Amino acid sequence: MSATTSKTPGTSGYFWKGIRDGVPFILVVGPFAVLFGVLASEAGLNVLEILAFSVVVIAGAAQFTALQLMTENAPTVIVLASALAVNLRMAMYSASLTPWIGAAPLWQRALVAYFTLDQSYACSIARYEEEPEMSVPERVAYFAGAVLPVVPTWYGCTVAGALLGTRIPETLALDFALPITFLALVAPMLRTPAHMVAAFVSIVVSLLAAGIPWSLGLIIAGMCGMMAGARAELWLEARKLSS
Repeated sequence: MSATTSKTPGTSGYFWKGIRDGVPFILVVGPFAVLFGVLASEAGLNVLEILAFSVVVIAGAAQFTALQLMTENAPTVIVLASALAVNLRMAMYSASLTPWIGAAPLWQRALVAYFTLDQSYACSIARYEEEPEMSVPERVAYFAGAVLPVVPTWYGCTVAGALLGTRIPETLALDFALPITFLALVAPMLRTPAHMVAAFVSIVVSLLAAGIPWSLGLIIAGMCGMMAGARAELWLEARKLSS
């Protein structure tokens, strides 16, 4: 029994592992959140509205998309549809997390659903695949640890950006955080040819569709990328079976 205990970190151990893995994301989430707060303030939102935006949506890319369309006076339907389309990846995240934590209590799954972010998902799915022997409580504990450094940073830095507003000099170039965040998350996950096909197709289509108004080109690119990736995966599976 003692030997088994020494090898298994337990829920507390995995919680702290999650925190350690999530802490580095503060370096990019912080500037990203400050930038959103600044832009939202410039768009005319007050501090309370900006904080509510981050708490309710808690999805940086969707928030930036919605904010940009709102400043362009796009129809409400387009704003909502675009934000939802940008966040479609969360549905895929949830589907891939279900085999790992689907047996957790309902209240835990509800919290995981709310706190499923690019960062918490990337850390958690990598850990689960690396250590498949983890129990469900250990997986939930790790997820909670991974998200803990990120969410307060997102909320706090959003408010900081809203309060500072235009007083932040443009020379700081806070917008660097957005591409760096997604490069850091996406690059390690391009592990199969299907992933790379999906990424390549979405990049090409997004460039070709850049002129479509209200950023609808991103929606089209995302859909084309997902379809191309799924088709490539089916073709590769069929080829593997035939050989």
